[in-house]
Amino acid sequence: MKILVTGGAGFIGANFIIYWLKRHPHDQIINLDKLTYAGNLENLSGVENNPHYRFVHGDICDRPLVDRLVAKVDVILHFAAESHVDRSIIDPAPFVKTNIEGTYVLLEAARKNGKKRFHHISTDEVFGALPLNTAEKFTPQTPYRPHSPYSASKAASDHLVRAYHDTFALPITISNCSNNFGPYQFPEKLIALAVTNLIEDKSVPVYGDGLYVRDWLYVEDHCEAIDLIVHKGTIGETYLLGALSDQSPQRTNLDIIKQIIKMMGKEEGVISFVQDRPGHDRRYAIDWSATAATLGWRPRHRFDEALQLTLAWYQDHQNWWKRVKTGAYRDYYQKQYQS
Repeated sequence: MKILVTGGAGFIGANFIIYWLKRHPHDQIINLDKLTYAGNLENLSGVENNPHYRFVHGDICDRPLVDRLVAKVDVILHFAAESHVDRSIIDPAPFVKTNIEGTYVLLEAARKNGKKRFHHISTDEVFGALPLNTAEKFTPQTPYRPHSPYSASKAASDHLVRAYHDTFALPITISNCSNNFGPYQFPEKLIALAVTNLIEDKSVPVYGDGLYVRDWLYVEDHCEAIDLIVHKGTIGETYLLGALSDQSPQRTNLDIIKQIIKMMGKEEGVISFVQDRPGHDRRYAIDWSATAATLGWRPRHRFDEALQLTLAWYQDHQNWWKRVKTGAYRDYYQKQYQS
């Protein structure tokens, strides 16, 4: 199988490429990535000499380039996206450009080059927010109610993908996943930010009252789910991917920060409460029972186990994330987390 992975130098995309080449060593992967601030080829240093892997530096909005690459592959796995809510509040334009227009360019190329198999990686944030202290969860039937420029752009891309299936019979699938965490995550997201700041003996910023609940999916479990969708998924279907909720009761962001602090032998005085962000969704939770029933998938990692693996990775790879925390990152960090 020949696969085009978009955004393969980013967090989830890089983990996926590493996973796929281990599980399917005879497949060929083309990695198309623009190398924005969150794209890092160092993530893929272990596969860069693999004869079945090729990197192409480019933009998914570049129609001639995308068309040439899509013509060479059997499957498109679309990870590429601007993904950080905070940045979408500061400047929505890149999110509209990449997440909507970029998805359109890829879909058009897939349609014009023989209706290539297309899997779109999306987010649970398209569904909006759930109330705290309830058992309610997102399902494939949950209406879309995005609240941030990021989630609105991802919702638009989901609709485009479905429209190309309904209108042009493009063989698509979509997965909406919960918050991912694990190795190679850019240290602007909650867990990676907390761990790296604590290693540096810095404070850990927490928005508002910290009582925001997320469903946390270890990135390797996400990769396994995509593998199953590609090989066994039903064309036109949407698959929800979430964490082991029976093993991971609802934890607030503040609970998770306190857990990390305890695991690292620090004191809770390092917590710095900062002004909340606009449109901050209170709670996400995913019902992935339909995915389990149809594909036989379930996450293998309990939250506590995966958190320990993640913490250990950042402790063992300090050179990686210290290089990632460039001057541009520090400027953004100071602007975003002024208390």
